[in-house]
Amino acid sequence: MEMVILFILGIAIGAFGTLVGIGGGLIMIPLFVLLMTGSPAAPAGFFNTFHNVSQAVGTSLFGVFLNTLSGSFAYIRQKRVYFDAALPFAAATLPGAFLGSYADEYFSGGIFDFVFGGMLVMLAGVMYWKSSAPKALAKEFDPKHFVYPKKLGILISIFVGFLSSVLGIGGGIIHVPLMIYVLSFPPHVATATSHFVLAVSSFVGCISHFILGHIVWKPAIGIGFGAVIGAQIGAVISQKTRPRVIVILLSIVMCGLGLKLIFLSNVL
Repeated sequence: MEMVILFILGIAIGAFGTLVGIGGGLIMIPLFVLLMTGSPAAPAGFFNTFHNVSQAVGTSLFGVFLNTLSGSFAYIRQKRVYFDAALPFAAATLPGAFLGSYADEYFSGGIFDFVFGGMLVMLAGVMYWKSSAPKALAKEFDPKHFVYPKKLGILISIFVGFLSSVLGIGGGIIHVPLMIYVLSFPPHVATATSHFVLAVSSFVGCISHFILGHIVWKPAIGIGFGAVIGAQIGAVISQKTRPRVIVILLSIVMCGLGLKLIFLSNVL
């Protein structure tokens, strides 16, 4: 029964994560942490196989990898992955993804959660406020003539790779809005390209977390293989979704995650 529930959750998380290009980790991490061994929210005998936050992060990142790998294949078939950016961005995430898996225990304190949560809330507000801006509504994309600041994109990707592995959320929560508003990618191209980048960075992060023993395999396999199916569903839905809707959905999720981090930080 546990594996069935995990599989169904994985389908839902994978579909939404692929639709907005975030990998689904920001849903898995709170779920795993709240239902962790020793947590008052953990029902007896269910899910409570996580003994620390690092295990929740490593297990989530494995789910993110399967989700983004499946979603990337779907987006490649739809010809929405812009490889001129995807390949250098993916390569840039690798050093950060490797180092982040060893640094996650140093970035789980209340002050970090509070600052990062506040940043997400502010960024979500800006995205929602600018959801009718031309960059958020762009649909046309000509890869042969598209120009973007590649060096800036590579610097952003280094940070995203580190953040992905540290928090186990995939990094797309930061990558997608920056690709839209800073690098001027159309939302549909940004989500697809970010998904490809996350597939590469999360794979490297998974290797490090596996070496460190941070992956709990029962929930990882249950929710991860559900996410594989969900990613295909999300990619199909994305084809029929207006760019502004994707931006608004992403801003709402970012705001929710930011508020949760602020609340759990116990700083206020």
